[in-house]
Amino acid sequence: MTAPIVPFLALRTDVLARALDARDARFDGVFFVGITTTRVYCRPVCPARVAYNDHRRFFRSAAAAERAGFRPCMRCRPELAPGLALIDAVPRLARAAALRIAAGALNGRTVADLARDLGVSERHLRRALEREVGVSPLELAQTHRLLLAKQLLADTRLSVTRIAYSSGFQSLRRFNAAFREQYRMAPSVVRRRFRSRGTEKGVLREDAPLRLSLAYRAPFAWDALIAFLRRDAIDGVETVDKHRYARTIQIDGLTGFIVVENAAPKANALRVAVSPSLVPALMPLLARLRHLFDLDAEPTVIDAHLVESGLGALVTRRPGLRIPGAIDGFDVALRALLRGRARASGGTPPNDPARRAAWALGEPIETGIPELSRLTPNAARVAEAGSRRLEALGILRGRAAAAIAVARLVADGKLRLEPGSDVAATRRALTEIAGVGDQVATTIMMRALDWPDALPVTDRGLQRTAGVSTSRELRVRGERWRPWRAYAALHLWLELKTQQQTTPAPTAVA
Repeated sequence: MTAPIVPFLALRTDVLARALDARDARFDGVFFVGITTTRVYCRPVCPARVAYNDHRRFFRSAAAAERAGFRPCMRCRPELAPGLALIDAVPRLARAAALRIAAGALNGRTVADLARDLGVSERHLRRALEREVGVSPLELAQTHRLLLAKQLLADTRLSVTRIAYSSGFQSLRRFNAAFREQYRMAPSVVRRRFRSRGTEKGVLREDAPLRLSLAYRAPFAWDALIAFLRRDAIDGVETVDKHRYARTIQIDGLTGFIVVENAAPKANALRVAVSPSLVPALMPLLARLRHLFDLDAEPTVIDAHLVESGLGALVTRRPGLRIPGAIDGFDVALRALLRGRARASGGTPPNDPARRAAWALGEPIETGIPELSRLTPNAARVAEAGSRRLEALGILRGRAAAAIAVARLVADGKLRLEPGSDVAATRRALTEIAGVGDQVATTIMMRALDWPDALPVTDRGLQRTAGVSTSRELRVRGERWRPWRAYAALHLWLELKTQQQTTPAPTAVA
């Protein structure tokens, strides 16, 4: 087991310097270093010659480095660094705001709008982000936009105009002005530099998918994650094999498809193909993909903690295990509600009720990929259908009623199933609905809200695998796994499934 890393705020400058000198990939995205002589900031894995100690300034985020007047390195490209999973060190408000800003919450909207969504004053939101992240909401949003634009300039042949709007800018003029002001160069300069290095991917046809990479920190248990997604998949909506995951997408009024492959494991990156129809919603889409594959996790930290907490044998079997997230939180909730408690942890039952609902209520879509022909129904369509329609599909009355109740809450904006939403309030809203128990509610929160400390203590399978017999005992046992109880739960689920697959079937007696 490799030594764990700790959050940036707990690290001394000499520790950061040693990590930088070693180009330790485990710290990629955990901190950035600004070089005072060139006014450039880099990732800790940058291949450039390491600067003298007195020429370095360390920052906890790219936004903080840019606020201090540094521009991104052209060699290591900070826009490609994995994100940082905010949990312990950052209070809930700052975490929720940062997640939503990364998904484009301030693109065309104001800080006051975001504060209203989060139920706080604009002043309180500004102070929380300044204190915990080191930058204002607008500065954080601007950094996300500019770094995405820089990635698109370097890795695609999209026009500068399409890049400007895809990155969240509301006009080409504002994009050009912001890029010049922040990076002291025109966008065309970035494109020319990478063209001369031969890094462009060729001319992009109007109907050709956009191809990008999404970085992660090793180790990455791709096989375990893709197996979970394959068991959870709905025919027509998704197609999954051991090398790739593809599905239809509906986001911000746009429809299309994505294909994700672990095609560059040595580079610690997933390769993503995005249909051209989804390019205008690229920022929120990429945020959702990072959530789905849990790419911002710090596996060495999580694994080391679980080893110390008594799960060493399970971690050794699956180092770098990731929590399957959600492209669409309501989609995850609908599947869990319709399939019931026994399937909340993943797995498609025969005659899958979630598939029946998707094919009856979801819209058809033409993708050019025969296996992808259906969109999952959104909350409004399910709410409009009503419980009788679901019952007519053969779905049990209690499950149908629970699904409709959740759909109405989501459609009315009273329940937000997305990263950064309030965990306690979401749990209350779900468990107040008849037919929604602890296991289903916790699974929804784990996947839709990106909550790493979720633990469904009523799950009998988890209890058996953990060696306890009651919910209370599992809750007590789980205290040692905090704040990553969801990872512990997934390890136990997978171990239970392995045991079930290896247990010989009973021999029939004549």
